[in-house]
Amino acid sequence: MDSIAPVRLAEKWDNSGLQIGDVGWPVRSIMVALDPAPVIVETACRKKIDLLITHHPLIFKSLTEINLSSPIGDIIKKAIQKRLALYAAHTNLDSAAGGINDIIAERIGLKELKAFSEPEKIETFKLVFFVPADYENKILDILFKTKAGVIGDYKCCSFRSHGTGTYMPGSSAKPFSGRKGEITHAEEIRIEVVVRPEDLNAVITLLKKHHPYETMAYDIYPLASELGLQGLGRIGVLEKRLPLGQFIDQIRKKLALNTIRVSGNLEFLVKKVAVCSGSGSSLMGKFLSSGADVFISGDLKYHDARTAEDAGVGLIDIGHFGSEYLVVDVLAEKLRRTISEAGLNVSVEACDLERDPFTVYSF
Repeated sequence: MDSIAPVRLAEKWDNSGLQIGDVGWPVRSIMVALDPAPVIVETACRKKIDLLITHHPLIFKSLTEINLSSPIGDIIKKAIQKRLALYAAHTNLDSAAGGINDIIAERIGLKELKAFSEPEKIETFKLVFFVPADYENKILDILFKTKAGVIGDYKCCSFRSHGTGTYMPGSSAKPFSGRKGEITHAEEIRIEVVVRPEDLNAVITLLKKHHPYETMAYDIYPLASELGLQGLGRIGVLEKRLPLGQFIDQIRKKLALNTIRVSGNLEFLVKKVAVCSGSGSSLMGKFLSSGADVFISGDLKYHDARTAEDAGVGLIDIGHFGSEYLVVDVLAEKLRRTISEAGLNVSVEACDLERDPFTVYSF
């Protein structure tokens, strides 16, 4: 899941990742759903599913109690009793390349995509340290037991080069080689490895513990990560200008929607389009300054429509559920492919029980 929707892409206020369970539990079957609703969890338990992956987190805000008679408490109880692990990929799945926003943009025919609201640049570190010649394999075996050396889908990544180091041990030193008060020329190996910020201290502490030198020499270099097409929302263009009314009809068919709320003149010509899955009201300011002709999202507010009306642009509210449920089948298929490529025997199913909680009546 972290290769599909890295948790580091989640917004600071979010709670993505493992919600319930133990990382040591075996996984033979997975169910993918939008919400960890009681009926979904009950179904997963009945089917003896090992891992339920949802878009929306079960635990979003801090819990002050776990009351087993409450809906959340009952879910926690059943999940633990049945050893059903719950995992959420929320705003990280919104922001990830190939995530929900890319799916919507592709379905409705947008080209030349850019991230609507890019995440902060995540820094990783290059750790460089030096060991005596012929000692590098021993220290690398120790290093690769940590989380250092991960680049994309590869682990145990490092680089080493030979060189000559010099040092003069002091009067109270206990040198690995050489004599006190004399300059020592030592054959050494320079080892380079990438480390995430949260793992850096633990990696250095472990290396110092096992390093043969009394004082380990090392350097730390910050590295700016290239995030690619990642961030909340997408902005793209249509192949040709379309009247807003015709574009709405195209969206309805491509996303299989029954209802759509619209603000704007149906004859207004649309070329540049902004998209944000889920609740996009907080991005209204970015939309208005982006030069886009229309904003597609869910949970848009009355005053958003008035603001758009005054600015002469359009809003298309496809609903929170309508903008996100399409990810369930896509995510399930991505997991099947990733699991198959890894040579694992794990079944993955997309939950087909969910429906939009809102019903629209026409009179």
